[in-house]
Formats: sequence, structure tokens, C-alpha cells
Amino acid sequence: MRPQYPTPPFKTEKQEPPGLTALMTPRPDHGETTYVGSQRLRGRKALITGGDSGIGRAVANAFAREGADILLSYLDEHEDAAQTQKLIENAGRKAVLVAGDIQHSAHCRKIVDEAVSGLGGVDILVNNAAHQASYKDLADIRDDEWELTFRVNIHAMFYLTKAAVPYMKPGASIINTASINSDAPNPTLLAYAATKGAISNFTAGLAQMLAKKGIRVNSVAPGPVWTPLIPSTLPLEAVEEFGKQTPFQRPAQPAELATAFVMLADPLSSYVSGATIAVTGGRPFL
Repeated sequence: MRPQYPTPPFKTEKQEPPGLTALMTPRPDHGETTYVGSQRLRGRKALITGGDSGIGRAVANAFAREGADILLSYLDEHEDAAQTQKLIENAGRKAVLVAGDIQHSAHCRKIVDEAVSGLGGVDILVNNAAHQASYKDLADIRDDEWELTFRVNIHAMFYLTKAAVPYMKPGASIINTASINSDAPNPTLLAYAATKGAISNFTAGLAQMLAKKGIRVNSVAPGPVWTPLIPSTLPLEAVEEFGKQTPFQRPAQPAELATAFVMLADPLSSYVSGATIAVTGGRPFL
């Protein structure tokens, strides 16, 4: 049975990006005590960006309990990454950690090389890492901030996918984290929302391009999710009421996203490609 998850208002301290799980109140649930696997991904090798915390940690935890070995890519949140590594290893699976900035194409290629050498291949690529910042006025968005958001959120997705596909065999799966912002953009997250729209389009086109290789490409579009990105990038007044606008009147916990990723990674979902799974707490996604 799922726990009764907390509802706003939330009282948590402001953090510097990219944020840390340990400083959040309430603490996010990544399925540490609730996710029970059934070996749906036995023997698979997964590469997850942004795997240290939030959605990435929940997906890593679920994948490991489903039998996958995992490479975690993350920026510099070593404490969070170590906690995720422990979850993977406690499930009896191998964890490889690679820190660094995915906005650089050379680092993206390094991540894939580390997955191939450390895990023996790549069967599942989860492009999950993201950057966002909140601005109320267009004039406040610096050129370098706009460019950084695109480099991290969409350019890195291209670099990683291009590097990974040569190692992927028929039956492999690519899963991109989109957002409800790709359909209903928040104007204060203009750059972030624009990249999420690009991710949805990239996913749909890539699914067609890679079909002949037997590689499936899908995306998950979350609504509000309680992750370190929230208190580190949004104004405190927005954090306090975060998720209240949904029919559930609360944000999702990362654990509530994990099953969507597992379903898309599962080899039994062999005819699912080009799809977007919306996990939005009842908000319409068109």
C-alpha cells in the first residue's frame, strides 16, 4: 500500500542549484521501502543521467530491483549519488558512478564509454538530467542561461543518444524525461519549457528513425515532482504551494514516476515506441 504522501504547504529551506535531498522537508520518497521488483529487467544494463536524486534515483532503485545493472551520471552531488549507489548495491546489482557536466559532448561520450566498459553494454538509456531556472521577465534571462538550459536539456540528449545507439541491440530502449511543460508551458520557466517541447519532438522523430534497428524511444512527461530541483530553482513562495494546482492537490513523489519508466524499459513493451506517458496527477496532457 502506498503511504499517504504530504500535501502543501511545504516549509523547506532555499538551496543552491542543483540542490540536495538531505536538506529537503519533507524528504522525497524514492520507493526505498515500497518498490518490490519482479525481475522484469533481469540482466539489462541501464545508463541514467541525473541518477543521483529525484526521479533519477527512483528509476535507478526500481531498475535495480527489477534486475538491471546501472551507470549513474550526475553533476557533482556526490553525497546523493552515494546514497543511490547504496540502493542499487543493496538490490544486488552493479552500480557505476560518473560525475561531470553533460553539457559537453566529450563528457557525454565518456559516460557511454564508461557504461560499455563498466557494465558491458547499454540496453536502456534514460535521458533524465535537466537544468531549470525561474524568471518573471524575458529581459532577466541572460543569453548564457538560455544556452546552458538547451545544452543540458536537449543537446546532451542528442550527444548521449548518438554515442549509445551503436552499442544498442534490437530490443533496447531509450526513455527521455519530458514534462507537462512541453504541452502547457509555465511562462516563468520559459527556457526549460522550450527544451521540454523539443524533447517531445525529438522523441517522436527518433522513434521513427530507430525503429528499423529495433530500438524503442519513448518519453515520460511528469507534472510537479518533489525533487531537489524545486527548492533550488523556484522562489520560496512557489515551493511552499508546489503541486497544489493539481487535482491531487500535491506534487508527485519520485517513487510515483518509477513504474512508468519500468514499463517503457520492459522488453515486453515491444510495440510501445514514440509514446509519451503522462504522470501528472490528473492534469490533462494533450
